[in-house]
Amino acid sequence: MTTVTAAEAAYVVAALLFILSLAGLSQHRTSRSGVVWGIAGMVIALAATVGLASRSITATGLVLIAVATAVGAGIGLWRARVVEMTGMPELIAIMHSLVGLAATFVGWNGYLDVDAGSNGGEKLSGSLLGIHHAEVFIGVFIGAVTFTGSVVAYLKLSARIKSNPLTLPGKHILNVGALVAFVVLTVAFVARPNIGLLIAVTVIALALGAHLVASIGGGDMPVVVSMLNSYSGWAAAASGFLLANNLLIVTGALVGSSGAYLSYIMCKAMNRSFISVIAGGFGTPAAAADDGEQGEHREINAEETAELLRDASSVIITPGYGMAVAQAQYPVAELARKLRERGVEVRFGIHPVAGRLPGHMNVLLAEANVPYDVVLEMDEINDDFAATSVVLVIGANDTVNPAATDNPASPIAGMPVLHVWEAANVVVFKRSMAAGYAGVQNPLFFRENTQMLFGDAKQRVEDILRGLDALDAPVPEMAGTSR
Repeated sequence: MTTVTAAEAAYVVAALLFILSLAGLSQHRTSRSGVVWGIAGMVIALAATVGLASRSITATGLVLIAVATAVGAGIGLWRARVVEMTGMPELIAIMHSLVGLAATFVGWNGYLDVDAGSNGGEKLSGSLLGIHHAEVFIGVFIGAVTFTGSVVAYLKLSARIKSNPLTLPGKHILNVGALVAFVVLTVAFVARPNIGLLIAVTVIALALGAHLVASIGGGDMPVVVSMLNSYSGWAAAASGFLLANNLLIVTGALVGSSGAYLSYIMCKAMNRSFISVIAGGFGTPAAAADDGEQGEHREINAEETAELLRDASSVIITPGYGMAVAQAQYPVAELARKLRERGVEVRFGIHPVAGRLPGHMNVLLAEANVPYDVVLEMDEINDDFAATSVVLVIGANDTVNPAATDNPASPIAGMPVLHVWEAANVVVFKRSMAAGYAGVQNPLFFRENTQMLFGDAKQRVEDILRGLDALDAPVPEMAGTSR
């Protein structure tokens, strides 16, 4: 077996492992196995690629590859070790930007390599040269869009810039104009390639990527992260064509298609147009009618909440990003355990875009050892709220907003939400009466069956746990009481 055939066989094995990894990551119970398969596939892919490259690379080149791999692996392990779960969305966004940047560099290198005549000592000719230059141009465009789009997503998710959507005059015309310019420049580049056209498309793509994501509001960022994941996959596939690497093509296509499908599912969950996501067409500012308070709210304390839960027959907990920020998943899991020991039916209702990353809440609850069978998706639990005694809304806001169903003028109108207001009692854990991440006020806070529990979510849940223990404690007999 030659080095080439051995490498191709290894690529097939790695591709199969990546497919198994995606399958494993689709379910909580098999997610750990999915991660292991993905790591194994990447190790095999890297080893095969280095072995294949060793035929034409000097010893110095191999040392540089080893050093670069070690440095990259070290940084990756360090960031994965120190990142909080609340910081995972922005970490993923910045990782996507690196994929886009790499694809842009590969595209530029592909053009300069062939233009300098170093492609095995010979230049490509005829139709092959035209195909190559088309691959270069498309790869640079996709990579640059992914790079700046991911950087802007990172800045929004990490609160380094405002999450409000950027609304430039004629923003849709700007986006369409950039796409038309890309098509025209691609044709011109294939016909007569020159570095000026490559610079022009790089600048246009960088500006387009930044504008697409900047035009999307913070409440829709989970879809954006998913879509950028898809973009990074297509950027990797474009690099695979340029490098003649079959595994990179297959892996990029897997990531690109799975990311696009996940984005489609999330768009359906939010009643958004999939095309609008790609075009940066949604994320409008909140309407004036949604600003400010809409009535009087009622407050409740931890002790009163404990009494409410003691007398409940069924409880649904709907977590949101606020739970992740407060790191309240462990006391919430303990609260659910104690209530279930009392015979209370406790379940969790998870909105598809709860948090700022698909599956964010599911991972947090699994981390706290909440049983999988009591964690239900929105479609599975929405019909049960009307028969529920108490709903605890912990750090959620936009995903439980009744304006989505009641107010056609609301920016989130039509978005499927958890119908928590149908329960007998609703307790909302919140730091203040401020609007949610999407900038939309929530009428739920002012409903007659809703009470607000202010403060840090973790501390309030711990207070409720102490309140339940106090309710269980035997009442001491007064001194002097006759027996």
